[in-house]
This record gives sequence, structure tokens and C-alpha cells, in this order.
Amino acid sequence: MSMIRDLRAAVRPALRRGATPYEYDSTRDPSVNSAVVDCAIYRDGRRSADHVGPAEAMRRVRADGGFAWIGLHEPTEREFSGIAQEFGLHPLAVEDAVHAHQRPKLERYDDTLFTVFKTIHYVEHAELTATSEVVETGEVMCFTGPDFIITVRHGGQGSLRALRHRLQDDPELLAKGPSAVLHAIADQVVDGYIAVADAVQDDIDEVEIDVFSAPSKGSSRGGDAGRIYQLKREVLEFKRAVSPLMRPMQQLSERPMRLVDPDIQKYFRDVADHLARVHEQVVSFDDLLNSILQANLAQASVAQNEDMRKITSWAAICAVPTMIAGVYGMNFKYMPELEWKYGYPTVMVVTVAICVAIHRGFKRNGWL
Repeated sequence: MSMIRDLRAAVRPALRRGATPYEYDSTRDPSVNSAVVDCAIYRDGRRSADHVGPAEAMRRVRADGGFAWIGLHEPTEREFSGIAQEFGLHPLAVEDAVHAHQRPKLERYDDTLFTVFKTIHYVEHAELTATSEVVETGEVMCFTGPDFIITVRHGGQGSLRALRHRLQDDPELLAKGPSAVLHAIADQVVDGYIAVADAVQDDIDEVEIDVFSAPSKGSSRGGDAGRIYQLKREVLEFKRAVSPLMRPMQQLSERPMRLVDPDIQKYFRDVADHLARVHEQVVSFDDLLNSILQANLAQASVAQNEDMRKITSWAAICAVPTMIAGVYGMNFKYMPELEWKYGYPTVMVVTVAICVAIHRGFKRNGWL
């Protein structure tokens, strides 16, 4: 993903030579890439203007009312500077929106709320291995003002196009203003968490079954440790997206805010409740994986001890004929059995008898 981002950053300036900071109009040549995915004006919950740039959208909103919704995808600092100036966005929030890699948070700058969401996408895989990527993260950042909302998306996942269409089909909700859009984005992000949590639960169940089932012939218990540790790392990435978002959702659902419609705030409570449930799941995933990893390591240690006992048992059995052969291999002339007719078969029988007795003893004690 970083390679794609670097390529986009290298290509866009070449495509925009001579452009001014306000060249964001979606009516421009479609062959020229633009960070603006969509820009529209909404009045009374209905889309009232298409094919306008952010500057023109803001001018119309100030003149005729309504609010503007501007969607961007991975804008560069130069691309975003004109919009930031037009809407009076705080430089610190603009810097966070351009460079991404932020923790989920909610900050207020004058008359603007700056919200950061981490999007999570489950990566499908035929088989979980020690190198499997389970979750893929992205970011959605929202600047919410009295008459505008600007969404900045980073990563290949978390598209808001379908969400915009759903909201446009519900004018009554969209008429509540920018806070309705903010709630819809938060709800979509948290719903994504729920879907990913269910999929990760299936992976954990699969690993748990493999660890506690009887190993197949030739397999090693220690081989599961890599899969468990990789899954634990992916769950940790999931946790970093969910846990920091708890406080912002609590603030949006409980603390009165001038920029959030009171009717919409009730909906944030439902989102906060769903988020709390996902957070509990992710924490339980981490604890469960710790237990599974410890059990796997304990099983590997037990298997190694069993192997050592078997090796020790056979070494003890082999020591008997080795000792007897060593005794009779000594270069002495006068040894009692050397001249005896039944000396050789007697020694062999005694050797076998001792080995069989030792083998039965180890077998009875579970060493073999």
C-alpha cells in the first residue's frame, strides 16, 4: 500500500503542472487524477448540486443554506491546502489528515470536529499460515462543521460511495445535517468491525481445534506456534483500531455538542454499544490466543520430553549388550567362559533376557 501511495504522490504533481490550489472541480478532464472523489450540496436532505468544486460548493452553501459533503482519497498536502484554507481547517488537523497513520480520536478545533476512524478489512485466505495477513487497516478522517463535512480516506478499503447513496435514499435522516453523515460513517466502520470479529473468531476456532486435536503422523505441535503468533499480531492490530475509539464514541453519544444534532446523538449510543461489544470480543481474542499459545508450547514441551524418554529407554536397552560385549572383548587369557562349550549361547540368552526385561519395565511405566 505504501508503494501505491508513493506512486500516486509522484504521478499527481506531474499531471497537475500549472494547476492552482482551487482546481478541484469534478467537471475537469476525467483522465486527470483528482483527490476529490465526490463533492455535492445537500438541502433538506436532497442532493441539489452536482459537478461543483469545493470552493463553489462552499460559496453556494453560505448563500443558499444546506451543507456540503466533500470526499477525498489520499490527498497530498498541496491538494488539500486550498480546501483547508477555504473551510478554515486547523493546520494540526490538516497535517494529520494528509499524513495519516493516526490513532482513532475526536478533537475540536473552534467550530470544527476532527474525527479519525480506523477501518478494518478481513483478508480472505484459503489456509491460515505463519505469514498470513488476516486484517488490513485503513483510515477515514472527518472534518465536521456547521454547514460542511469533509471526509479524507486513506487505504484501499472503506469506500464511502455506497454509504453516500444510502443516505441520499433517506432524505429525512440526511436533513439532520453533517452530524448525520458523521454518524453513518461511524456506524459503517463499527459494522465492519463486527464482521471482521466474526471472521477472526472462525480463525481462532480453527487454530484451537488444531492445537487440541490429535497430531497427524509426522506432524509437530511446535509448528502451530507460528500461526498462533501471527494471528495474535493481527488481533493486536485490530485492537489498536477498536480500543482508542471507545472514548470518542462515548463523547459523541453522551456529551452535548453544538455540532451534533440531539436526535443524531441518540443514534451514536447504539454505535457506542456495538463498539463496546466488539472491544470485549477483541480483548477476549487476545486472552484466548495467549492461552492457546501457552497450551501449544506446553504440548511441544511434553512431546519433547516423551521423545527424550524414548531415546533414553532405547539407550539403556542398548547399553546391556554393549557392556557385555565390552567385557568379553577384553584381552585376558583366563576368562571362565572362554573354554566352556555353552558359553556363547548362554551369554546371548542372558543378554536378550536382560534387554527384554528392561523393555517390559519401560513399557509398563509408559516410557516406550
